[in-house]
Amino acid sequence: MGADFSTFLRLGFEHISDLKGYDHILFIAALCAVYSFRAWKQLLWLVTGFTVGHSITLALSTLRLVTIKTELVEFLIPVTILLTCIANMFNRTKSDIETHDYLKYSSAIFFGMIHGLGFSNFLRSMLGAEENLFLPLLAFNIGLELGQVFIVCIVMLISFLVVDKLNAAQREWNLAISGAIAGIAFMLVIERFIF
Repeated sequence: MGADFSTFLRLGFEHISDLKGYDHILFIAALCAVYSFRAWKQLLWLVTGFTVGHSITLALSTLRLVTIKTELVEFLIPVTILLTCIANMFNRTKSDIETHDYLKYSSAIFFGMIHGLGFSNFLRSMLGAEENLFLPLLAFNIGLELGQVFIVCIVMLISFLVVDKLNAAQREWNLAISGAIAGIAFMLVIERFIF
């Protein structure tokens, strides 16, 4: 009969929030870096765009309709993190953050597609001989989204404490977070370099 919905829901949540797979956590944190606590709705739409992207490739890859070498995907994931951090560093004002929304959402969806290919390796190994893939895929994706929202809540709570309560400037906070994440992502890019 296969594993039930709640099992795959839990697996999705645990996979995105697992500190061993910290590259996905870094990407979500990088998405959060430019946003203030008051812009949480805009941020959640952006994270949902990321979910849409990874849901597409997660389904296609799990169904074996798309196959890309694992080494290439593992290399591209930190590249997406690094590019997000670099883009963050060019957001100087509130209007910078609010402009070019279509570009932000498009890149979140596209980067989500790359991350979805990474998630699919894990999900395929969990599915085994599962015959009906729809419910496990749906449950896993919902679990991933819940995990992402959990990460966003933690990052935004820290941001709220630093910016709103300790009176740090949002721009400096963005640069500190984006710079730290960019440094880790750059090391991952070098470590996973395949060319």
